[in-house]
Amino acid sequence: MQQLIRGAYARFATLLREVIKFGAVGAIAAVIKFGLVNILWSMWGSEGTLIANVIATVVATTFAYFGNRFWTFRHREQSGLAREYILFFAFNGVGLLIELICLGFIRYTLGFDSLLANNIGLVIGTGLGTLFRFWSYKRWVFMAPPVVQEEGQAGPLTTR
Repeated sequence: MQQLIRGAYARFATLLREVIKFGAVGAIAAVIKFGLVNILWSMWGSEGTLIANVIATVVATTFAYFGNRFWTFRHREQSGLAREYILFFAFNGVGLLIELICLGFIRYTLGFDSLLANNIGLVIGTGLGTLFRFWSYKRWVFMAPPVVQEEGQAGPLTTR
């Protein structure tokens, strides 16, 4: 029973560290993205709403990949930078699509085209996209470390 509790605690502690680090990297990436997208919106006006978000997302995503690979998930298996980077961008593409749907809904369905409306749509879309990103990165991009069974132990498995 004690082994089971220790194993559960270790898994929770690892998850908590990952969530905190993912949040820190994400917060910095969000500052980069929101700053750049607002600069572009200010320069281009409401006609550049969606393309400005795409450009800002690509820049922020590149930062986020390196922050997550070499800090948040550095303890996880490395399956090759090219593979991870491609998957990271692919899943960010899905996250971006979620954001664009929220922005497009506010801009084109509801008809709000102010900077405030754009930022509200971006916050909602970023929140939903972030949930998807965290789940997909842990599942497919930054693989879990291999499980090591201690000799003679019948209880739960421990990680390195």
